Amino acid sequence: MIPNSSVSRRGFLGLAGGLGAAAALAGCGTSGSSSTGGAVTGTSVAVLPSTAPATWNAVLAKVNSKLKSDLGFDLDAQFINWSNYQQQSLLKFTAGEKFDSALQALWLNMAQLQQSGSLADLTNEVAKYKNLSATLPKKLLESNSWDGKLWGIPQVNSAARVQHFVIRQDIADSVGFSTIADFDQLEQFFYAVKQKNDGTVAYGAASNSGYLHALPVPTGMFNASSWETPDTIARAFSGKGMFFLLAKDAAKTGSSTPKAFWDDEGIVDTLHRIRKYYNDGIINADALNTDAATLKSQWIAGKYAAGWAMTDGTASNSLSTLQKAVPKAALANIMPLTGGLSAKPNQTFQADNLVVVNSKGGNLDRTMQLQDWLSIKENHDLITYGIEGTDWEPADGNKFKPLNDYAFPGYALSWRSSLERKSMSISPTEEKIFDWAQNFDNFTLDPFASFIPDTTPVKQQVAAMSNVITQFANPLFYGVVDVEDQLDKLKKAADGAGVAKLQEEMEKQANAHLKKQA
Repeated sequence: MIPNSSVSRRGFLGLAGGLGAAAALAGCGTSGSSSTGGAVTGTSVAVLPSTAPATWNAVLAKVNSKLKSDLGFDLDAQFINWSNYQQQSLLKFTAGEKFDSALQALWLNMAQLQQSGSLADLTNEVAKYKNLSATLPKKLLESNSWDGKLWGIPQVNSAARVQHFVIRQDIADSVGFSTIADFDQLEQFFYAVKQKNDGTVAYGAASNSGYLHALPVPTGMFNASSWETPDTIARAFSGKGMFFLLAKDAAKTGSSTPKAFWDDEGIVDTLHRIRKYYNDGIINADALNTDAATLKSQWIAGKYAAGWAMTDGTASNSLSTLQKAVPKAALANIMPLTGGLSAKPNQTFQADNLVVVNSKGGNLDRTMQLQDWLSIKENHDLITYGIEGTDWEPADGNKFKPLNDYAFPGYALSWRSSLERKSMSISPTEEKIFDWAQNFDNFTLDPFASFIPDTTPVKQQVAAMSNVITQFANPLFYGVVDVEDQLDKLKKAADGAGVAKLQEEMEKQANAHLKKQA
């Protein structure tokens, strides 16, 4: 989806049968008070990305009235714009600020915070809370544990996470692409939009996720080879920065043989493709400096024919607002896998988003009680969708009809796969993909699914390479520079930053992981 306040950013959970069981169990907790770990008072402060939703004050007042009555404390949310969230949320932890919880993930600062002792150990906590436990399958918790320790509550609404495309179906119909089955057809659609020359840009990209254009995770947006064989998930220390590709046969050979992403032929081909897209005006020229909020406003104004989507069923949520600008607008989701939805892409089943507890300035019991309370359907619906009858109304098929622009970042606090409703506006194509993403059997478990690299031995190199990637790789991911010349600069800077040490340590740890799994 085009990034917006109701949408998360990027890997997810585990266990097929667990969803049905969790749904059945969750049905027992649809009203009343949650389980508690003892009486607590005060205010549970949650640090959240994005901006406060429309009508948030009214919703929060109703949440707090019920929360205070049920558990004796209330909630306060500190919203931080996505463009500043990674840095500012980290500063809150390091400065010792008083707050209970925050959204964290490997692609943010979670590894650093865990290693510095800033996160509470939740390994033995979840089982104490019946409503929360009912919504978290055992395999989900196992997939998101690091060496048997759980450091965050996974926030998920599907079994798997595969990035793909949302397109303007009305535009596709008008240029002769009513059906798009593979990447070649998708590319032809992009150029048909360009040829139409009506001011619509074929693809809108934001500044914070350029590497997703090229690197397989397991699909890279413009990486044609990854759509043919989605069997590789690029790896990085701390989930970001310098990415390596591990050997596809590692589970058989016991050797991970990591290679730098620039040594992969498919990725280099993709960088050239992105450069061509930039020169041809397929991608918005200002993508490198366009934040998520700006991109969202441009998307709902009708500027783009396609954008980024995830298998979380939320790409269609923008349709009603989009139709205010373009009354005949229609959306569709495109998953251009060569094998279609039978391709079985690799997955780690690790959550993109986790609620972590501030060990130095937060209250563990209060946070867990809140998470348990939000695992009751009526409470979940209240904060996630707003006030029934004002912000939304229920619809058949466990769907909801938005009545205004209320959009809470549930992925940062209240996502529960068994409790989520689909939007009434969900397109048939997105609904099909979302349903596909619920079944763990539709995916292949990656051999490095539970592998979390330890940054401790290479902290200096990780930091240095992060700067190198920002300066030299990001321009490549948006196509704004010549590929070969920039790759030379990137490799030279990487050598000076210690990429060889990173590669050596990645191989050492990945091989140890394989040995442990054997």
